[in-house]
Amino acid sequence: MPRIKKVKPTEIEGLKEKLVMINRTAKVVKGGKRIRFSAIVVVGDKNGHVGIGLGKGREVTDAIQKASENAKKNIVEVPIVNGTVPHEIVAKFGASKVLIKPAAPGTGIIAGGAVRAVLELAGVQNVLTKCFGSTNPHNTVKATLKALTSMIDARTMAAKRGMTLKELFESDSLVKI
Repeated sequence: MPRIKKVKPTEIEGLKEKLVMINRTAKVVKGGKRIRFSAIVVVGDKNGHVGIGLGKGREVTDAIQKASENAKKNIVEVPIVNGTVPHEIVAKFGASKVLIKPAAPGTGIIAGGAVRAVLELAGVQNVLTKCFGSTNPHNTVKATLKALTSMIDARTMAAKRGMTLKELFESDSLVKI
């Protein structure tokens, strides 16, 4: 299991928010319907830091505000190499499965709505993605974040193995792309 490096929101400047989804729920009671809202918000600085949050409230603005506060509390650091992800990865959360692949410069972000929001605010510029199974925004966003936090860049792997970056690439233990 990878170590998730949480970051304090006070250490990051220029945080941007993106609303992924608003959902309206109605509870039927004796006097009528009680309407509430839930919102999913992604927060990031487009420089390797991103967080997601869920908020619920009686008004849309309350739900969005709570979601953004929750997202700021859950900011994590993700590895980005030359504007793309370090390697291909598949992550699953609930019934959603997300495939993320590195792409050549100039490709852009090829992703759906919920995955796109997370990748844009993380600072990834070139990437290919595919969603399998459920496309529920709750699970898709969480699967994307799980994939990004599970990634390991070459420098981290070299340090983990007690090697230099050059030794790591010359060894037979690494598959060359």
